[in-house]
Amino acid sequence: MEDAGIYAREVPFLDGYVQVGIASGRVLSVSFPAQPDADATSDHPVLDRIVEYLDGVSDVSFDDVTVALTVPTDQRSVLEQVRTIPYGESIDVAGLAAMTPDVDPDDEDDLILVRTALEANPAPLLIPDHRVRDGPSAAPPSVEQRLRSLEGL
Repeated sequence: MEDAGIYAREVPFLDGYVQVGIASGRVLSVSFPAQPDADATSDHPVLDRIVEYLDGVSDVSFDDVTVALTVPTDQRSVLEQVRTIPYGESIDVAGLAAMTPDVDPDDEDDLILVRTALEANPAPLLIPDHRVRDGPSAAPPSVEQRLRSLEGL
């Protein structure tokens, strides 16, 4: 993966753009702006895979893409678990809490932690928070709904 830059491409399925920020070979962010940053370029392998996924290729995997998670450790644990939810499957917040080490699905504070982590997700789609049914997504609502419909959720 190239070391650094901002990469964006228009995606008709989303009626907008997907933009990826990369530094030191790690994805820092995935966003869905109305217009990309002026200095964004369109050629990057991660962006190619995202577009394949958005074109309906269900076996596109992002498992090998390193996401720089600059969130507190407890939130990082939650987001790492979100990455394990398979394509086309969903879970609720309590289920996500149950599968996250040291998080109690019966503790309201821990459920708040899970929701806070989902809201802080720097890379929606690569960390597929749209697969958490009753949780917030870091993607805009229209993008979240299109991702869910793409996967039949």
